[in-house]
Amino acid sequence: MNDSACDAAAMNAALVNAAFALGAQKGWRHVSVPAAARHAGLDLVQARMAFPSTGAILRAFGRMADAAALTGSLNDGSVRDNLFDSLLRRFDFLQAHRAGVIALLKFLPACPPLALLLLELNLSSMGWLLEGAGVDATGLRGAARKRGLLLVWAYGMRAWLRDESADLSATMAAVDTALARAESFALRYAPAAPAPAPSPAPDEPEAPSPETVPPVE
Repeated sequence: MNDSACDAAAMNAALVNAAFALGAQKGWRHVSVPAAARHAGLDLVQARMAFPSTGAILRAFGRMADAAALTGSLNDGSVRDNLFDSLLRRFDFLQAHRAGVIALLKFLPACPPLALLLLELNLSSMGWLLEGAGVDATGLRGAARKRGLLLVWAYGMRAWLRDESADLSATMAAVDTALARAESFALRYAPAAPAPAPSPAPDEPEAPSPETVPPVE
């Protein structure tokens, strides 16, 4: 990555961090790209070029959360273990911005377009986490898997909002429980494998015709 790309990535991270800090301090109705840029001491022109709207801040935040979740993915564990690790890494990222995330969730009922955008972004993120665990997230079956994992994420999120432990033990337990239920559901309703075709019976030897039977002496 060249210096200009590093500078852009650093600026983006600084603006996103400032937006969530500002949301925690004043509430998300006071968050905008210019306000976040001023809060971080960033150039308004660069901020305008990188972030056309508040929604772009959420998109960048989602990409950052996914990058944290996908780090170290596709290890030697099972799919369930890989998903568990990825989801917990994503919660660890949210924990670093806990006050801002909670303020955002409280603001969403007052801003339906932002709520719909966040739902769309989370659904896309679940696809990345599935692929990171080695599960195909394309097509109709992939769409169903993404929605299933989104339910797991939502169940874990409910626990995370109440979890005041330093190690997020309640969140870990909730994610583990939700993944176990999802796995059980998937196994129960997975399409049955087609039965193997019966092996053809060995050819019976042809009965000899009378002409080929030697006469009895």
